[in-house]
Amino acid sequence: MAVTLTTPNTLLGAFQPKGNVAKLATNAAIVLLGTMLIAAAAKVSVPVWPVPVTLQSLAIAALAAAFGLRIGVATVAAYLLEGAMGLPVFAAGGGMVYLAGPTGGFLLGFLAQAAIIGYAADRGASSRPFALFGAMLVATAVLYAFGFAWLVTLSGAAQWIDQTNVVASAYAGAVEPFVVWDILKMAFAAMTVTGLWSAFGAKR
Repeated sequence: MAVTLTTPNTLLGAFQPKGNVAKLATNAAIVLLGTMLIAAAAKVSVPVWPVPVTLQSLAIAALAAAFGLRIGVATVAAYLLEGAMGLPVFAAGGGMVYLAGPTGGFLLGFLAQAAIIGYAADRGASSRPFALFGAMLVATAVLYAFGFAWLVTLSGAAQWIDQTNVVASAYAGAVEPFVVWDILKMAFAAMTVTGLWSAFGAKR
């Protein structure tokens, strides 16, 4: 039975080995390396309160576009598991308490971001920069929805939410500081992946 964890339309799929055992070993190594890259990206941050601006969304967008839906989501899930276990892979630490904090919505939203971008990549978006960029913008909007909903949910017990105007305060914390940054990050991620596809993937 063939192992099909990614498609030939992705960079990872284009360079997959032939044997099933080799594919599984390669994918496991890729997932581990991917979590390390996301963790490194989390440490590059601008300390905006309550949610810092980091390079996590850039790393996850690029990895999901390169890996496809299954491996992209598996990489983010493994990263979140590492953080839940207490490894300091998040922007300022790790552990279940951190996951329950103000950034928890974004951390869970990274799964949806990876799924949307990976789905588009599996269907050939890696060779079409505007299609991939569009998918990344949609995924970013969904990511914002997770972060915004999380802050609204926490509003009753959060000193950093203005209790007299919860919606505006949550928007100011979960969306407003990130829009311009994320448009630039998604453009860079899309150009990087489609450029690599043109240089290497399309020739396979």
